[in-house]
Amino acid sequence: MNENNIILETKALRKVFGGLVAVEDVNIQIQRGSTHSIIGPNGAGKTTFFNLLTGQHKPTQGTVLFNGQDITQLAIHQRAHLGIGRSFQITNIFPNLTVLENTRLAIQAMHRTGFHFWRRTESLTLYSQRALEILEQVGLGEQVALPANVLPHGGKRKLELAILLASDAQLLLLDEPTAGMASEQVPELMRIIGDISAADNRTIVMVEHNMDIVMGISDRITVMSNGKVLTEGSPSAIAADKTVQNVYLGSLYDLEAP
Repeated sequence: MNENNIILETKALRKVFGGLVAVEDVNIQIQRGSTHSIIGPNGAGKTTFFNLLTGQHKPTQGTVLFNGQDITQLAIHQRAHLGIGRSFQITNIFPNLTVLENTRLAIQAMHRTGFHFWRRTESLTLYSQRALEILEQVGLGEQVALPANVLPHGGKRKLELAILLASDAQLLLLDEPTAGMASEQVPELMRIIGDISAADNRTIVMVEHNMDIVMGISDRITVMSNGKVLTEGSPSAIAADKTVQNVYLGSLYDLEAP
């Protein structure tokens, strides 16, 4: 893999909580512009690994590199300003603000001149226009004036994605993006995520339990078990891997290796 194409890399990443080793010696390279999924059974260390990438946890040892820069000790907001955005399993929005206001505030947060609380609303035209463009992109163009708390769960997931896009993040870390969504809402959200990756050349790293989604959208998949990387490969290679089937997939994707 060409090093210039690597946007995110971890080297010998380890996290210990007391006597529990949650993440152990994890080495991963994420290719720029790809959709890379991380899967594994409950307790595999996926969420802890995500928290190490975002700065919510500091590793016991090891290194996190973003665009070749060591970000291991950087705070969450510093990583955000470098271009790393993260969604959570539970939606993280301002419920009493409108859909437009939520998105516009995310844009303002990335501009140091953006927070002047007593300025006239008309002076925020540029931010609002960009917010409207993003909301159209995620399918919320008809709901911009609604309070965020009246959106259905799928709409809130779209809004959270809009907030990530508003931050101009190069790397989107999506933690269970379809969690709690009705099954009929899932395909549209995944189509939007796929379109974003293709159109904007953004890199997506995703933890997701829905294997139909993982197999359908991923360029590459990393399988974790007991805090370690079990294996990594293309969706077809992972589906055909007997060890992965035994640990996680069961017979759902019991394909013959080519």
